Amino acid sequence: MQPASAKWYDRRDYVFIEFCVEDSKDVNVNFEKSKLTFSCLGGSDNFKHLNEIDLFHCIDPNDSKHKRTDRSILCCLRKGESGQSWPRLTKERAKLNWLSVDFNNWKDWEDDSDEDMSNFDRFSEDSQDSDDETRDYAAQTSPSPKAGAATGRIVAVIGAVVDVQFDEGLPPILNALEVQGRETRLVLEVAQHLGESTVRTIAMDGTEGLVRGQKVLDSGAPIKIPVGPETLGRIMNVIGEPIDERGPIKTKQFAAIHAEAPEFMEMSVEQEILVTGIKVVDLLAPYAKGGKIGLFGGAGVGKTVLIMELINNVAKAHGGYSVFAGVGERTREGNDLYHEMIESGVINLKDATSKVALVYGQMNEPPGARARVALTGLTVAEYFRDQEGQDVLLFIDNIFRFTQAGSEVSALLGRIPSAVGYQPTLATDMGTMQERITTTKKGSITSVQAIYVPADDLTDPAPATTFAHLDATTVLSRAIAELGIYPAVDPLDSTSRIMDPNIVGNEHYDVARGVQKILQDYKSLQDIIAILGMDELSEEDKLTVSRARKIQRFLSQPFQVAEVFTGHMGKLVPLKETIKGFQQILAGEYDHLPEQAFYMVGPIEEAVAKADKLAEEHS
Repeated sequence: MQPASAKWYDRRDYVFIEFCVEDSKDVNVNFEKSKLTFSCLGGSDNFKHLNEIDLFHCIDPNDSKHKRTDRSILCCLRKGESGQSWPRLTKERAKLNWLSVDFNNWKDWEDDSDEDMSNFDRFSEDSQDSDDETRDYAAQTSPSPKAGAATGRIVAVIGAVVDVQFDEGLPPILNALEVQGRETRLVLEVAQHLGESTVRTIAMDGTEGLVRGQKVLDSGAPIKIPVGPETLGRIMNVIGEPIDERGPIKTKQFAAIHAEAPEFMEMSVEQEILVTGIKVVDLLAPYAKGGKIGLFGGAGVGKTVLIMELINNVAKAHGGYSVFAGVGERTREGNDLYHEMIESGVINLKDATSKVALVYGQMNEPPGARARVALTGLTVAEYFRDQEGQDVLLFIDNIFRFTQAGSEVSALLGRIPSAVGYQPTLATDMGTMQERITTTKKGSITSVQAIYVPADDLTDPAPATTFAHLDATTVLSRAIAELGIYPAVDPLDSTSRIMDPNIVGNEHYDVARGVQKILQDYKSLQDIIAILGMDELSEEDKLTVSRARKIQRFLSQPFQVAEVFTGHMGKLVPLKETIKGFQQILAGEYDHLPEQAFYMVGPIEEAVAKADKLAEEHS
């Protein structure tokens, strides 16, 4: 007689079984609802312990879509909480003449390794027909190492760099490895192959306490993090672990942080302004929906405050989701942002109505974490774009720390540095990440990135490399900050790709260019004023200076997130009001008002009211 056969793939939480009983007369396998019943026609009692099993998932053999053979059952069994209640199929029992078991990839359930549900997919014929052609968001129980994975041992620890030796099965580049025998989870990412049996890895957390000879398991895949609606309102670290002390992130879907950028055919070419409510931004360097925006500035000129105001203005008015990636910035700022979002309702701790997910890899993290946390945040945003068709806002503070961490990692790996000590792969690293931030036919990711400028030098390779990828640049100037004008945006250095009359309209374009011209004329006259004084200027030049100084002050604006610092109530100004106000100043309608009236106000009507108030005080 032809023996019945069963392939077992035993894991910590699940058992995957494929029964093939096409010609067997020895064992009868019945599928009914959620039970799998075995009866032995040959009289043997060796199979009694498998008499009846509750199914977690089973594919009906009569379902032609999943049919493999005439009488083949494909099923997945979830184990009970007590492992002792489960039969342990040993090699001795497998020698029964009526049941053959394939021990390929065999692993006993006692092993502590986790296994993901994606293993079940590879037995199913329809698993190849994925809805998402570019990304595998397989349902999983945990992204931990696979059972039967290659095992290595630590041979060297040099700061954040760990060398691991494998006797067989060398892990590919970018694979995630897990160090065993630690209280906290330590993930290593493969960066280099050294010879035929050793890999050089970068640690995603501190390496204190590691010893040579410690066991390391290959996960068989890149770092995977939780994605989906369950991440909203939560804070996670670079490897997807929650760090907000609110329990595990209860999602069934994980995604690898390394992925390909969308193909050309998937991208969208529509142009639309993203109105921020900030006058200087909306008028002179408007942001494109689905574009990449850079906030350039040195230390302490207001990059993080501007990002927080954008989250406040745009994310609140924006119907979709937002993701904030804190890359190598101050832990205090991250904590403040989280609590401000709770107070403003952007994060709701009581129910599932939160609109933002946060990913933090702060200043105290090792370089490996800081070099990957931006990719973790981007992966969360990509899920909402690709799977739910959302228009997502991705805030990254600070993208320079991403480059800085890459430079540290490069030095630890022994690569020869390039200009100013940066890594030789600076442009490649930046391009790989930035190309994933784009608008597709399914949805969009609009990215706002704070970019620290070392020593206020915009020609430094780090900010200069970032320039090439941006659709709009908002440059924050220390000289303007010293005048007390906030946001300290430089109206002449800031640019936008969509500042085009065909996109923004002729009125907006003409007013913006008129403002920039009068500010440039004022800048040209400043040397003359410094040497000879205002009295030596012509009447026309005096008028230019007067209007330019009013425009300069009218570009300032009180922020809602900075009310505690400025004492002024925050203002959000619609685009039409912004254009109207500057148009009237250029036309000379407010030449009679003092320039102090234009400082820290919202729309032009507030400047007029402030002028009247100043006149009353002086009378």
